Amino acid sequence: MLVDTHCHLDFEHFDSDRDQIVDRAAASGVSRIIVPAVNLDNCPAVLRLAEAYSGVYAAVGVHPNSSAAWQDRWVDTIRDFARHHKAVAIGEIGLDYHWDTSPKEVQHRALVAQVTLAAELDLPVIIHNRESSDDLIRLLADSPLNGLPRPGVLHSFSADWQTAQAALDMGFYLGFTGPVTFKNADDLGRIAARVPLNRILVETDAPFLAPQRRRGKRNEPANVVFIAERIADLHDMDTTLFAQQTTANAARLFGSQLNPSENGNA
Repeated sequence: MLVDTHCHLDFEHFDSDRDQIVDRAAASGVSRIIVPAVNLDNCPAVLRLAEAYSGVYAAVGVHPNSSAAWQDRWVDTIRDFARHHKAVAIGEIGLDYHWDTSPKEVQHRALVAQVTLAAELDLPVIIHNRESSDDLIRLLADSPLNGLPRPGVLHSFSADWQTAQAALDMGFYLGFTGPVTFKNADDLGRIAARVPLNRILVETDAPFLAPQRRRGKRNEPANVVFIAERIADLHDMDTTLFAQQTTANAARLFGSQLNPSENGNA
């Protein structure tokens, strides 16, 4: 069994066949899916999805590209959403210096407020990082999450080994998506091969970042199998054993409900 720890199943790309997407995932051995919110208006949608599908869970928060109008009082709203019984993380939050949609200082304020909330609620965070590694690592190092048993994950990891090591040293997990399977992804592959097995998560970031074998098509949770196969190969490991390891990692980070074997249901 596998867990897709990051999929935007609520996006309109899936409106025409969402039930079939979930069924295909289950048929491929992907029994759990985490759907992160990207803004306050989006939080109720991901929670409704989590209510509608037994294997779907939610994260709630404000993405850096949605943070331009950030107000500190939003934390109270996110806290209320996070009390939902199927909310397993605060996310998707972080920094993004690629798209000029929110001033850096506002992104920083939103990130600090949300990681502080996560620490208060004893929830992990799902971190977005695009071209912002230095500031991100600095802010996380100064945050109350640093050194906690389950601080969170740097999702769709694409930075350098120095960033990876700094995140690992703070207790974070690293999530890998389709690009690790690309033919020209040697550097990313070398990083994935160095990450300790107990700190790796697999994810699709669907509908984006389809793996090499589905490149150019809409991504979906079933494709997380291809990511697991690639990283298992990089670790010279049996894919089934690797899948068991990453599922155990997801359950350790996000809660035992993410591991069907611990709940007696597949």
